[in-house]
Amino acid sequence: MAAISNTNYQGEISGQGDLVKIRTVPDLVISDYSSGQTLVNQRPTSSVIELLIDKGKSWSAIVDDVIAVQTDIDMMNLWSTDASEKMKIAIDRDVLGVLGPLVAAANRGATAGRISANINLGVAGTPVALTKVNIIDFLVDANEVLQQQNIPESGRFAVLPFWAISLLKKSDLKDASMSGDGVSVMRNGRAGMIDGLTLYSSNNLPNVTDSGGQTGCSNIYVGHKNALTFASQLVKTETLRAESTFGDIMRGLQIFGYKMIDPTAMAYGYVYKG
Repeated sequence: MAAISNTNYQGEISGQGDLVKIRTVPDLVISDYSSGQTLVNQRPTSSVIELLIDKGKSWSAIVDDVIAVQTDIDMMNLWSTDASEKMKIAIDRDVLGVLGPLVAAANRGATAGRISANINLGVAGTPVALTKVNIIDFLVDANEVLQQQNIPESGRFAVLPFWAISLLKKSDLKDASMSGDGVSVMRNGRAGMIDGLTLYSSNNLPNVTDSGGQTGCSNIYVGHKNALTFASQLVKTETLRAESTFGDIMRGLQIFGYKMIDPTAMAYGYVYKG
């Protein structure tokens, strides 16, 4: 989430229900200029968005004293490390599963495009079938949706399911200049960049059966960090003795919150592997 969202928050997160303040980029006004003209200085202010930290993920496990004595492995440390990684996965899965409907109407569906309204990004009932032949065109079209909204070109990203990255590697993406890498993706195995989009592969995108019966449907998000704000904090990690048995309990709590602050800065594709 940190790679695709604005995480510039102020304040300390200590528990669910906290409010943090997210700083946004101020709007500057571009004016005409002629030689010798006196400039009028703007005083841009960064608007502040309050983000409610209203969600949480927890884990709790017990190490029985007998098992602890019989093993030479630090069970507590292993479990804590594993729980931390699984927390990230669970949070990513939650957020990536619900962003689609929050995207601007002009940036999703079968008639996406604020100006053209002729870009098909897929819709419930008729998801887009992606293949190694059309996947590059799909990403370029999704990027055009952002272009029609005048979203900054630098810092754009695309989050794709793992199988979509595999399609890219099987496609005709043999020209290194298309990917932005020093060598072709066919040789180095990396997706790199396409059309100015930094590519991220995720196993945490939805994998659902569409209302029309198509299985394996997933989301693709193409956007800019200005679209989404996100804050998270591991606020509790503690060890205590169990009451009903002989052993140590280790548990942790991570809280988080997110908000779509600029729905026009993200495009949403609904696809399946064709």
